[in-house]
Amino acid sequence: MVFDLSQIVDLGPYESKSESSRQLFSKDGRVFLVVNKNTIEVRCDARLSENLKEKYESVMESRYFGRGGIEIVLSGQLSQQELVDLVRLSYIISSSPSS
Repeated sequence: MVFDLSQIVDLGPYESKSESSRQLFSKDGRVFLVVNKNTIEVRCDARLSENLKEKYESVMESRYFGRGGIEIVLSGQLSQQELVDLVRLSYIISSSPSS
């Protein structure tokens, strides 16, 4: 499964940057999505992170964001819509001034 951010048509403006084997997507200089070869990493709050890690074996603590995010193996365990929703949430969190 490959994640394509351009499929999310109603997301606001963002910048992208390639860094070694990953792609970083940011809003106003704050990264909200990291796309690796077989995983994506997004920001989320601790409660959502814990719930998703308990429910799905393909969800773990983010290596990029640490405890402030999750890394998801693109195995098909989460639906495309769930991934899109998590990216939207991460975008919103990264855009808020208090994050």
